[in-house]
Parts: sequence; C-alpha cells; structure tokens
Amino acid sequence: MSEQRTIELFDSTLRDGTQGEGVNLSVDDKLHIAQRLDEFGIGVLEGGWPGSNPRDQEFFARAKKMTWKQAKICAFGSTARTIAGVTSDPNLNALLKAETEVVSIFGKTWRLHAEKGLGLNASQNSELIERSVAYLVQEGRRVVFDAEHFFDGYKDSPEFAMEMLRAAQAGGADTLVLCDTNGGTLPHEVAQATQHVLDTFHVPVGIHAHNDGGMAAANTITAVQTGANHVQGTMNGVGERCGNANLSTVIPNLILKLGLDLKHPVDLTQLTKMANYVFEIMNLHPDDRAPFVGKSAFAHKGGIHVSAVMKDSRMYEHIVPTDVGAKQRVLVSDLSGQSNIRYKAEELEINLQNARGELPKQVVQHIKEMEHGGYQYEAAEASFELILKEKMGSFSPFFEVEDSRVIVSYARDGHNLADAMLKVRVNGEVEHTAADGVGPVNALNKALQKALTRFYPQLSVVHLKDYKVRVLDGTNGTKAVVRVLIESTDGEQSWSTVGVSENIIEASWQALVDSLNYKLMKSNISNKNMKK
Repeated sequence: MSEQRTIELFDSTLRDGTQGEGVNLSVDDKLHIAQRLDEFGIGVLEGGWPGSNPRDQEFFARAKKMTWKQAKICAFGSTARTIAGVTSDPNLNALLKAETEVVSIFGKTWRLHAEKGLGLNASQNSELIERSVAYLVQEGRRVVFDAEHFFDGYKDSPEFAMEMLRAAQAGGADTLVLCDTNGGTLPHEVAQATQHVLDTFHVPVGIHAHNDGGMAAANTITAVQTGANHVQGTMNGVGERCGNANLSTVIPNLILKLGLDLKHPVDLTQLTKMANYVFEIMNLHPDDRAPFVGKSAFAHKGGIHVSAVMKDSRMYEHIVPTDVGAKQRVLVSDLSGQSNIRYKAEELEINLQNARGELPKQVVQHIKEMEHGGYQYEAAEASFELILKEKMGSFSPFFEVEDSRVIVSYARDGHNLADAMLKVRVNGEVEHTAADGVGPVNALNKALQKALTRFYPQLSVVHLKDYKVRVLDGTNGTKAVVRVLIESTDGEQSWSTVGVSENIIEASWQALVDSLNYKLMKSNISNKNMKK
C-alpha cells in the first residue's frame, strides 16, 4: 500500500441518504446541503437519480447553473434494461441529460440477482455492463461503476463477480466500487475480496458499505487499509435500512488515525458543524453518541475520569476534540466528584479560588441527594449554575410566588382551556395576574411572564423551546414521580432547567421558575432581593 496515495471522498447523502426512513429533502434542501459539502471539501457529490423522479431532474438542472468550489456533481443510475437498447435506454439518456461530468451506475455482480432479477446468464450480464459503461464513456463522462452486491456475489461465485468487474473495466469505467449492498459482510471478508480485486485490476478501487451488521465504517476503513482509494458514504450514516458508512466517522479516522491525504482536503474543524447542519436540514435529531461529532463524544461524568482529564485529557480522550470542531464537556450528576464541580465552575467562569474548602464538597453532596430524588443536572446546566451560585451566596431568586392556582376546563367541542392565577412578589411589591393557555403549563408560563415583565422587560423575549416529561417510577401509576426538563431561549442563547415532583404541574413550575431566574441572572439585573 503506497503511502503517497490520496483518498477520494464520494458523498451519497443526497441520493442514498434520502432513501433512509424519515428523510425527505426538497430541491432547495439538497442544494443547501450540496453547497455546504462542497465548502467542507467533499470531492464528488452524488445528487440523485435523474431517471427516477422530477425532483432529482430539477436538482441537476439547477446545480449545473451554480458555481462549485471544487466538488464534481454526479448523477446516479443503473445499467440499461436490455442489451439491444443501450443507446435508447431512458435511464442512461437521463444521466446524459443531467450534464454532469461524473456519473455512477450500478450493475449486478451477484449471480443470484443477474439470473433471478434480470433473467440473464453470466455472458449476457457481462455484455450489458460493458456496453452500458461504454455508451456513457463515449459521451465524455467519467464513469464510476458500483458493483452492486459485490461481496455477496464474491462469496457466492468469485468468478462471476470478477467477470462483471472486467466488463466494467473493458467498457472504460474509471473507478470500480465494491458494494456491500446488504451490509452483512465482515471486515476480514472485505479485506480478502478487496485484495483480490486490487491484485487483478489496475484502475482505482472504491468501497461502498451499508451498516446492517454495524460494520460499515469498519469495512470502509479495512478496504482503505487494504488499498482502496475511493470512499463512498453519507454524512451521519443516513440511508436505507440501517444506513450507510458514516462519513463523519470515516473521515477523521482516515486523516487522524491513518494519516492519509485526501484528494480534496477537507476542513476537519468544521466536521461537527457539518454533521449537525445535515441533521438540521433533514429535520432529524442529532445522534448524541455519534463518534467524533456527537454531543457526548467528549463528555465526562465519572469523578475519577474528570480528575484525570483535568490533568491530561489524553487519559480519556482519543483525539483533541477541537480537531473535529467538538468540545470537551464535563457532566454534573450523582457520579460527580469535586473535580466535576471545579471543572464546571471554571467553564461557567465562576471563581472558586476563595471557596476551595468545603464548598465543592457541599455542592457534590447536594447534587447527589437531589439526583437520588430524581433530578438530573447533566441535562439541566442552568439549574446547576443557580445551585452553585446560591451556595456561594452570589444568587438569590429575583421573585417570590406567594400563591398560584390553575383551573382546567374540558369543553365538549374539544377546545380545552387552562386558566392560571398568580400572586408574585418582586422587591417588596406584589403583582396579581392571570392568563389562559392551551394547558396548565402553558397558562402558568404565560401568567408568570406577564407578572414579571413589568419589573423585568428582558423576560418578554423568553419562550419555551422544548419540554420533556419522564416518569421516574411507573409502579405508582398517576402518583408516580416525574421529571420535567425545559429548554428555553431568548432568540440568541438556549438553556435547560429541571423540576421533579409527584405533581407534573409542580415539576414544570420548578423548571419554569429556574428558567426565568437564570435569564435574569445572566442579564446582570440588580437583585434587591439578594440576601446580604
């Protein structure tokens, strides 16, 4: 394996990725993602199958009018339907009409598919592949041949699978891509078959792995270590069934672990942002536990781990997080030690220099007791900051709620309504107010903000971004303790708070009160209620 070789990245997010369950992209969505992938440094962008639907046809029509930094747009399709109709085949001609410099077509390399799916013997299937590739090459296209089901076909009949690759090469294919279409191949099988192909052919060899066995990234890396220099995958591993090889995992392994150069250099520090951007456009929840780019990838919870990381992060981190645009996080929970508290205080720019004695111990003990009761501070860092500052004497609540009532009515026409009435004391002055909402939590939130906005106009921009309820003990039925996590935003920053109670309204109320107190604390409001 030559150390001088470079790896070409071929992104199939806009084609194979859109076949994943729950993924639906408009033409504008696809163009936005394509532009970001181009800026990131991907070499080839597979935009879709122009012969299959009008949306992909529109994508290619608009893409060819755009300026691309370095990426080549690629159209995808299959070999012709019949040997006799290659030049008139609507699929192949749709590929040509897309006017992309690169086209990728797949052909059957598993005898089972050729014989049962297409009704062709080895000789006929071979001719179909060669003539289909040759037609596109003669029209001036670079052809990437996807050897569909190659590894299954190779295990069934190495002779048949290799013959199909010879046909593609004879037709003028620029790159032979070995596809684990069913996603069930193991790394040692990938290595063996890939080595046979590399020993036999002298054109670039690529890998296209699916993740049905959880091996897509491992199989991709194995193929590259064996000698493949063309890598296909999708951002975040989106794709049909269990998805494709995850490029946000593969790319940093190629660069940081294998030390390989890419044909088109990528800005690796933008990897996390790139992954999150794709999740956002696809309207999918980010995978917090994704390697390299997940929110939890460099998160530390155990006190022993945190103590070690503070001394030398290499003890529990396999790379420097900033290399992939991520950041180290320390979580505060019932597993915390004093190191967690000191780390979080430093992160929050809270000076503990004068409180290193008993304060960290007191906070650790308080957190352990609260989490034993159901609270969760690793997902509610705003509530944790309020606790820490209150223990230090630098925070006390900006308001007191002296009385609250909620009435919920259920109309027969289905239009249910909740009314909340509050008595709030701010700086010695009492404010009575009421508000209605679509539910008790909404009504309480509106009433509280209505009461406080006269004193604190800054709260007028705060609104709930997310609201989660979890039953902590299902054995008690409707009396079960519940935990409520609330994410709030002022349009610029977001923060999370927590409440726990047997009463879901009370738990929500705790989180709401913390949320507004946190906003006021961060706004540097003078608190006349501050205990001296």
